[in-house]
Amino acid sequence: MIRIGIDVGGTFTDLVAVDGAGRLHHAKAPSTPRDQSLGVLEGLSRLAEAIGLDRPTLLARTERIVHGTTVATNALLERKGAKVGLLTTEGHRDVLEMREGLKDDRYDLRQPPPEPLVPRRLRLPVRERIRADGRVEIPLDPASLEAAIARLRAERVESVAVCYLHAWRDPVHERATRAAVERLLPGVPVSLSSEVLPQIKEFERLSTTVVNAYVQPALARYLRNLEMRLREAGYAGPILVMMSHGGVATIEEIVRLAAGAVLSGPAGGIAAARWVAQVMRAPDLVPFDMGGTSTDIALIRGGRAGIAADRRLGGQRIALSSLDIVSIGAGGGSIARVDAGGILRVGPESAGADPGPACYGRGGTLATVTDADLVLGYLDVERFAAGRMRLDRAAAERAVAEIARALGCELAAAALGIQRVIDTKMAEGVRLVSVRRGIDPRGFALLAFGGAAGLHVSAVARQLGLARVIVPRLASVLSAYGMLASDLRVEVSRSHVAEAHALAPEELRALFAELEAEGRARLAAAGFEGPIRVHRTADMRYGEQIFEVAVDLDPIPREAPDLLEQIATAFHRRHEELYTYCLPDRAPVLVNVRVAVVGELAAPPDEPPREAAPSAPPVGRRSIFLDGWVEAPLFALDTLAPGQTIDGPALVESATTTVLLRPGDRATVTPQGWLDLALPMA
Repeated sequence: MIRIGIDVGGTFTDLVAVDGAGRLHHAKAPSTPRDQSLGVLEGLSRLAEAIGLDRPTLLARTERIVHGTTVATNALLERKGAKVGLLTTEGHRDVLEMREGLKDDRYDLRQPPPEPLVPRRLRLPVRERIRADGRVEIPLDPASLEAAIARLRAERVESVAVCYLHAWRDPVHERATRAAVERLLPGVPVSLSSEVLPQIKEFERLSTTVVNAYVQPALARYLRNLEMRLREAGYAGPILVMMSHGGVATIEEIVRLAAGAVLSGPAGGIAAARWVAQVMRAPDLVPFDMGGTSTDIALIRGGRAGIAADRRLGGQRIALSSLDIVSIGAGGGSIARVDAGGILRVGPESAGADPGPACYGRGGTLATVTDADLVLGYLDVERFAAGRMRLDRAAAERAVAEIARALGCELAAAALGIQRVIDTKMAEGVRLVSVRRGIDPRGFALLAFGGAAGLHVSAVARQLGLARVIVPRLASVLSAYGMLASDLRVEVSRSHVAEAHALAPEELRALFAELEAEGRARLAAAGFEGPIRVHRTADMRYGEQIFEVAVDLDPIPREAPDLLEQIATAFHRRHEELYTYCLPDRAPVLVNVRVAVVGELAAPPDEPPREAAPSAPPVGRRSIFLDGWVEAPLFALDTLAPGQTIDGPALVESATTTVLLRPGDRATVTPQGWLDLALPMA
């Protein structure tokens, strides 16, 4: 049987399949932004061709499809989500707009606040009140509720968010509200804060619930449409969707918790990066995923990826657990321009898949990073995208010439300037996840993947002082492969605010057991019957602080007699790691407890070692521009022998990506046929 991973990006849709013999196959197809499912089906046709089957036969033999999608991401970033109505406690309708009283950049006096996803006329108060201890102070007023729902019906809202004060303590009023909305607004989806994020902190809970309601209809339509198309095409197995926290979920679960899919695509790359860390015995990695529209960057320390619960995307706060990924508007399709001050800027605007860079020949006229790479000689006009797309060099030169005229320089100098600007921008993205968090990246290896990364990774690594770069053979489709290396995962959290020393160990053990039981029940409801593992964490802080620190509790035995003392010690240690100090004489406060229940799926096989062979000679030469024009040897990645070394300048091409070795770089071919680059230290 066959398993398929699918990663839908802004420019290309990537697919990886593992057959019953453990062989890996991959394909790419242009993404179709208006209906991503069309690009998925075209990709499946190309994948079937690569395997030697037709599409119906491929789907009939497929036992599992894992899918990463940008539908929720795009709906949020492009402000194309649903028309949402918000029902909230009387007197609290403006919390969404007041936020936490902070700006993303507190020193920018002119920065406007983010526009709320729900305008004030659709944020309606309902008379009810539950206290922080769970006591009902004001019962839910049916007349007030029905009047608010009537106004939402008149406004023709497409989704409803419900967030009452302290509903994390007792959801009784929210559940009654859902019943009323379903009765009076049939067919309109409802998101309850007590189900989306049942924990303390009103703005975080409110914002996350509103995001869930905002992206849910678009995501549900897409996934139902994809499911229908796949069934019609002959696929009968499960469709799993990548979630932001790095696990996968069923369509039903992902539709219920749509806000948990806003980083669906990038999460697959981090799952693959953990696998690469094991294969290459490189526990400290910087995953660097440069695609056509954006670059996603994270950090792997000790073989583990960071998890955060304070994500911001499109100006909106999303407090669900997610992989700690920084996404920047820098990709092969990033558009170059010269501003009124004569300064060259690149991105974040992208040409995307339609019309794409000028060299794609689809009507694009603006210079992009890909156009600059072609002008510099790094790309082959005939063999781009496995030969399925012939690049238009003349169109690329015309587009870059406009930049050259605005800058008053030669064509090659303008193209090189575009490349240097985007490389510097991406190097700063790496600093965001490392240097700005107190971590020196110079001891890390840079893991390059995504279709565009190979041409830029050496320059980015040099700016950061990194001495090692790893380029897997499946670099251009590694995120799709990572989806096959992901497990079913259910995250369950609960607020339980108390000083650690005042808690009873039995009380804490019972709370974790309750959350674990809930997670196991949700896995069982999804039909999972395999092995399960459980991860426990806690959000903690010192009493006077307003932010929490996530503490890993897995190393602490559940039945330890000094359980609370060990938890406190773990918090002090983690606080010192993050902020260089701790206060061991202060009792930490427990705020949230979290349990991840993971259903282990069969992981795809490692790429088998290649047989020993003589070093492969270059397959040609190409004139490329570095600091001047030079003749560089051209190698075919698939023909390289294990142990072979290549010194830069050189180009290494595969069907779907190209790697540029700069002068001083040395690439060693690994037993799996990957490139392990050693860069000169400054």
